[in-house]
Amino acid sequence: MAVRRRRRALRVLAAPFVAAPPAGARIRTRLRPDRAEAVMLRLVGEFLGGLYRADLAARVRLGNVSAKDTQRTVRKRELTAVTTSRWAGTITRTAENQYQLGMRALKADVTGLTRAVTVLDARIAAPVGGRAGRVPGYGSHRERAAKQQRRHILAARLATAQTRVDVGRPAIVVGGRRLMTTRHHLAAAGLTPDTWRQRWDAARIFLTADGETGAPHGNYTISVSPDGTVAIALPARFKHLANAPRGRYVLAGQVTFTHRASEWADRVSADQSVRYDISFDPDPDRGRWYLDASWSAPTQAVGLDALAGGRMLGIDLNADHLAAYVIDGHGNPVGAPITIPLEMTGPASQRDGRLRAAIGEVLRQAKAHGCSAIGIENLGFTDAGHTGRETMGRGARGRRFRRTVAGIPTAKFRERLTGMAYTTGIAVVAVDPAYTSRWGGQHWHPHLNHRTPTASRHHAAAVVIARRAHGHKARRRPGVTRTRPEDRDRETTGQTAPPPVDVREQSGLAETARTTPVDKTRQRSTSNRLLPASKTVREAADTSRDQYGQPRPTH
Repeated sequence: MAVRRRRRALRVLAAPFVAAPPAGARIRTRLRPDRAEAVMLRLVGEFLGGLYRADLAARVRLGNVSAKDTQRTVRKRELTAVTTSRWAGTITRTAENQYQLGMRALKADVTGLTRAVTVLDARIAAPVGGRAGRVPGYGSHRERAAKQQRRHILAARLATAQTRVDVGRPAIVVGGRRLMTTRHHLAAAGLTPDTWRQRWDAARIFLTADGETGAPHGNYTISVSPDGTVAIALPARFKHLANAPRGRYVLAGQVTFTHRASEWADRVSADQSVRYDISFDPDPDRGRWYLDASWSAPTQAVGLDALAGGRMLGIDLNADHLAAYVIDGHGNPVGAPITIPLEMTGPASQRDGRLRAAIGEVLRQAKAHGCSAIGIENLGFTDAGHTGRETMGRGARGRRFRRTVAGIPTAKFRERLTGMAYTTGIAVVAVDPAYTSRWGGQHWHPHLNHRTPTASRHHAAAVVIARRAHGHKARRRPGVTRTRPEDRDRETTGQTAPPPVDVREQSGLAETARTTPVDKTRQRSTSNRLLPASKTVREAADTSRDQYGQPRPTH
């Protein structure tokens, strides 16, 4: 007798929400200092970088204390004696932000390691080649022994991280842990000790100045006038290098912003706060100085009610392309499927450029189809990064699948799309990613593929994503005719008809329809149930039959 498998319960779906727009803006331009100016920038940046690292170390030694016990006032007073009050304020504020960021990353590491150890414990406890409930055991004793060894390593890392969380001391490397580790593998990285030292020193330069509303051009420490003149307030140790009154150094060259230049010009002309960061790229082929300007601006996201009734562009993010589909306000697919290539190989700078180009094409398609919002999945793949080895397959196939999942730029895609869509005037709606591909392939792919052979299961998932973003259910009730294009401006049932018989047989739906209780009920006589009320023009009332579907008597 065949054992009937118990069906897994579906989890509760989270409600869709409008992604918060970016809280500010950041733009970049080139600085072109001459040799003397570059020497001055290096001296000041290295001096302030040493003060910043010392203050950050002092903050880490204090541990996870309340805001009133961080001793910021004392630390700022000590820094003011060797710099200025504004440089000291920026250093202490940046150190506090870096400490809080390190604590959040440390707690996230503890959470991820705990999940990984929990999964390993469950699978190790299961018998080899068997199952313990729904948890499968490992395929061989050799694999189980290797997983036990991995479990001990992760448990040791978890204990160390938990201890750091308890004492409130995260491990922070100013300059980057990756660059620090590269020092021990110079041959593999193709670097010499001198080249590595140049990059290390450049990464530890500190030339950051917080903005101040009411100060000249929004920042007194690093000031940029509307015509592009850059002036820097030197610390007390370097006052002798000043070439302008009040201990300031004015660069000979002028800077020009291209991206969002009008917004920046409006702020500096009105003396609103603007933060500036000066950085150096020591690459021998580049050797460039950069100036970043950033500011915060109050934003307000639109509500879901304001987006009701408009067109929505649903996007399904995949490893090598974006599958998109447009739906109208009633949830009906409109037009042909949209496929946007997304190649995420090569250097990091090229990957980011390709991602921006793909998002730009998404926004162009949304504007061309009159969409007021874009629907995406609220993806994170947080668990996959920690438990992927144990839950996403073994062998070459499992490693290939894990690399594919890890290569999908979920976080960057979400951040880039939110920022670029906000400047375009298009809202972004995030939906629960559960069952989008499964239900899209089951309920929408046959219909879309019958209408457009190029429609894939990813395009069907995009339809489900867009429908959820609009507040509709993923599946539409079968048995109702499709809405005609001329009737889509009025409220309809939001339903669709089943695919033709040949399409149903090809997709395996015909056999399912013969065995489901719903279709058995339809095969019975309709004399004892009410007929559905007409909701479309083509289903006009038939006056020759009564409400029970029986012929009316003629007189």
